[in-house]
Amino acid sequence: MFVPLTQFSVFLTNKPGILTNVCNALAEAKINLIAVTLMDSVEHGVFRIVAGDTRRTRDVLKALNIPLTESDVLKAELSNRPGALADICARLNSEHISIKYAYVTSGASGGRTTAIFKVDNMSKRWA
Repeated sequence: MFVPLTQFSVFLTNKPGILTNVCNALAEAKINLIAVTLMDSVEHGVFRIVAGDTRRTRDVLKALNIPLTESDVLKAELSNRPGALADICARLNSEHISIKYAYVTSGASGGRTTAIFKVDNMSKRWA
């Protein structure tokens, strides 16, 4: 049910065109994005990316020479129905795993949606 993946957090200055440059570089490299989220602050934005090819994504982002970090996250495929997210949160809670943050796609084809979770215990076996 859970799949461990790598998430890239790209730190973007709040200037026009910066996000476009990152997205264009990923598109030109034909990197499929599984999930993304973008948060802002006064000084910069944080563009979090989970992609289909970790190595190629890392290479593209490093070539842009912008600050980034990598972290381990969990991906879960959910049915696109009321209560699906609550069910996953309850499952993690029953394992005494704290969710630091999450982001979820919506309206995916086939009635499925993808959730990304940053949790406090990545050492557990995820199956």
